[in-house]
Amino acid sequence: MSQELLLDYYLKRLKLPTVRRLYKELARDAAEHNKTFEEYLQALMEQEVIHREDNQLQRRLKAAGFPVPKTLESFDFTVMPSVNKAKILALSKSEYIRDRENILLVGNSGTGKTHLATALGIAACRQGYRVRFWRVGQFVAELQEAQNEHRLSRLEKQWLRFDLVVLDELGYVSLSRPASELLFHFVAARYERGSLIITTNLEFSEWPQVFGDQKMTAALADRVTHKAHIIEMNGESYRFRETLRRQEALKHHPETP
Repeated sequence: MSQELLLDYYLKRLKLPTVRRLYKELARDAAEHNKTFEEYLQALMEQEVIHREDNQLQRRLKAAGFPVPKTLESFDFTVMPSVNKAKILALSKSEYIRDRENILLVGNSGTGKTHLATALGIAACRQGYRVRFWRVGQFVAELQEAQNEHRLSRLEKQWLRFDLVVLDELGYVSLSRPASELLFHFVAARYERGSLIITTNLEFSEWPQVFGDQKMTAALADRVTHKAHIIEMNGESYRFRETLRRQEALKHHPETP
């Protein structure tokens, strides 16, 4: 077997696809620029590490289940001046996950709560954390299905493996008593064991409208607000403002036939 074929075989066995793809190109570059062997090897290993980290990030993002990717860079803080930009940027470093703290984004519809929750979740993925995004209605349906199929304990183990869970749109749909009890159990299970980001259009005093039980709601609110960062986002609809802005832009720059 020739040296090239043998090297190709070893790189396949060692699962170094980027090294296998780039070693000739980087070797030519090293020779042209009179680089040392150590510099060549470092450049080669660096590309392998970058490729692997990017693959791992893509797997984490896919596993997280974000419906639409969002970033902090695309959030217009000027539209929602009540939101402390410096606070949000500090939270994007994800130290709250290390400290097992929660984030509650509270405000009326259309103010960008889901945008910020998703952006913070993606930032956590980029820092190596395992994240899962659920809309509350979707998650409750999954809980009920798991209960019917006798696999709630398996789902709970999965739920606790995530470093961060995002529950979006709490309060948009009223829950039956069995559904609210399931949600309470799972949220309570994460208490001081993992972080939550919850978006809701309801003030805490209105949560009993969703859960239907004053005592259970109080216990739930007590758990999720302990060691929590509460971000109030009441104001004019972010989406409505964006729609008006697009319409205004079309008036000034109409499409030509």
